[in-house]
Amino acid sequence: MFVGKTSFHMLTAFLTGYDQHALRHGGRGLTSWHDWLVACRGRDCNHAWPGQALHIALPNGWDDIWNLPPEDEQRAIKVLFELLDEFAAECEAEQGTRFSD
Repeated sequence: MFVGKTSFHMLTAFLTGYDQHALRHGGRGLTSWHDWLVACRGRDCNHAWPGQALHIALPNGWDDIWNLPPEDEQRAIKVLFELLDEFAAECEAEQGTRFSD
């Protein structure tokens, strides 16, 4: 996946665009992704799914969501991909089809 700059925010913007495009064209997109992250984390808050993913990746919090230190940015991206893989695998197992279908 190419998003221009290695950035958690660029990645989440890309995924939001993917989700909206898929939904508009009859796909499932990231349906239930937010709820899945909340269940994975074990609690909810007022953050949208990117914030939920950050809570999982950076359980000790962060100072500035728009300016993460490089090591936090790398961890957030790594964990986001791991979470996406796990979410897709669970969706495929539930529906018996590939996630991208």
